[in-house]
Amino acid sequence: MNWKGIAIDFGGLLYILTISAIIYTIILENRNPVRTLAWILVLVLLPGIGLLFYIYFGMNYRKIKMFSMKGLGDFKWLQYMSEDQKQRIKKAELLKKEDMEAVKPLMTLLLNNSKALLSRNNTIEILNNGEETFGSIFKAIAKAKKYIHLEYYIIDKGELGGKLKELLVAKAKEGVEVRVIYDDVGSWKLPKSYIREMQAAGIQIYPFLPVRFPLFTNKVNYRNHRKIVVVDGDTGFIGGLNFADRYLHGLPGIGIWRDTHLKVKGEAVTSLQVVFLFDWYFVRQELLLNKAEYLPNKKVDGNVVVQTVASGPDSDWTSIQQAYFTLINMAKKYVFISTPYFMPGETTINSLKTAAMSGVDVRIMIPYKSDSLLTYWCTRSYIEELLEAGVRVFQYRKGFNHSKVIVMDGFVSSVGTANMDIRSFEQNFEVNLIIYDRNVSRQLGADFLNDLKESSEVSLHQWKFRPKRDKIRESLARLFAPLL
Repeated sequence: MNWKGIAIDFGGLLYILTISAIIYTIILENRNPVRTLAWILVLVLLPGIGLLFYIYFGMNYRKIKMFSMKGLGDFKWLQYMSEDQKQRIKKAELLKKEDMEAVKPLMTLLLNNSKALLSRNNTIEILNNGEETFGSIFKAIAKAKKYIHLEYYIIDKGELGGKLKELLVAKAKEGVEVRVIYDDVGSWKLPKSYIREMQAAGIQIYPFLPVRFPLFTNKVNYRNHRKIVVVDGDTGFIGGLNFADRYLHGLPGIGIWRDTHLKVKGEAVTSLQVVFLFDWYFVRQELLLNKAEYLPNKKVDGNVVVQTVASGPDSDWTSIQQAYFTLINMAKKYVFISTPYFMPGETTINSLKTAAMSGVDVRIMIPYKSDSLLTYWCTRSYIEELLEAGVRVFQYRKGFNHSKVIVMDGFVSSVGTANMDIRSFEQNFEVNLIIYDRNVSRQLGADFLNDLKESSEVSLHQWKFRPKRDKIRESLARLFAPLL
């Protein structure tokens, strides 16, 4: 008997049954039809490799709740605050009546889709580069008396990472509580010696969703892209900058690194703290949300209204995507968008085109050079249809613009960690601040206009006559957009 032939036949049959079962599951998930078809083609046309791609990047954990926090997700305090704030919105207690009427749908949406807490007594300082951001963070850490909480996608061992470790170790030796969450994939270069040195000083440092055997897990696809610092419940930081030297010095061949970060004081710091403490519970199974010292709700002499929205594979809804969509649709005068990666999906694309064709001044700024080749070509593939609808597209040329900023009508703005792409909307753990304040929004708008001086506007006529090889690259990259 030819056992080898039988084994091969059995293996082939098993593979076909596996692929058929996966395709059946994909269809029943009722995803976006384009994305569903893309995955089916990958599975059929790339035997073996296609299956690995799907295991890593395609499985939908939003429904099966791989990251479920049962018992914590129903935390009564958060439920109570969310319901209480819905009543405050109805009574128009947060802003002037005419302003409340304009933003009430967005506020209510974010309370419903993610229990995104609102706060009124805040001050916000905008930080526009690595030097400003890291200098401000290090100063805040140096002043810490009680605790320091950090959560980052990338912590590297270079100049910045070394200074961070040195400062945190010193504060821990002073008796300050230090907790650090780092993403295990984003921080893959971080040596074990770095972590051991922190632990030896009494710092609690843990990876988010550790990946021990990359070939046998799909955890690589669900990453913590958040960047949060909270010091003593008094000062918070959020934005696009990670603790790696390129965020300070830029990249060879690309240039300086332009980014946007925020320093926050006031009640919104408590909201950032809540996001961190939920993630801390996930990595440590240690509940700190019920301890008053971590939720101080400190008052400041400020009146900036902020809503902190977090999203991820553990969310019931793609809350940040819905926030972006609503901001675009709310616009009456203009929408300014700065994003390093632009692969937003058809719904968001249509909202941008609809806004522009309705007379709204829609401007999108993307980098002229990128740190990711595939996303670079994929981003370019959307430009022509946007230009045809009247959207103005600008390419930032003074280095690499990594900012994730939206400004709407000089009144509402968004700053945070989420790019305008499907990965940020559906697969990464992200956090943004939605800011309901004219002064802050106008300042962010002014920063956007200053960046335009370092940018070139894309002309529809010239764009249509770009080299054919570029069009082919864009089209090929676009095929992967639903999978990126």
